[in-house]
Amino acid sequence: QVQLVESGGGLVQPGGSLRLSCAASESRFSIKAMGWYRQAPGKQRELVAVITSDGTTNYADSLKGRFTISRDNAKNTVYLQMNSLKPEDTAVYYCHADTPTTTGSLLRRRYWGQGTQVTVSS
Repeated sequence: QVQLVESGGGLVQPGGSLRLSCAASESRFSIKAMGWYRQAPGKQRELVAVITSDGTTNYADSLKGRFTISRDNAKNTVYLQMNSLKPEDTAVYYCHADTPTTTGSLLRRRYWGQGTQVTVSS
């Protein structure tokens, strides 16, 4: 079982920056990917960014250039640097981590954090 703890959320003015962190506990299998989704009130959950253990990243197209994901594999920690924040970025941001279901499997088990609130407002 992987436990994920997010931090770094809060209130920021439009145009400001915020850095989120998500630390994962040790697990039997190495974590293959970590990333972030977000969910705003009344909207469905959407992908923000994902990073694999080899450093490959995937971003929502609309967020490229403003958001940057990175990770420290040794610490099982993923970061999300958010710049030029807009009111529409307001959401609960959820960290996730993916591990193999068994050795060598391409199937993944996904774990979720409890979420951290990001509010962008004047």
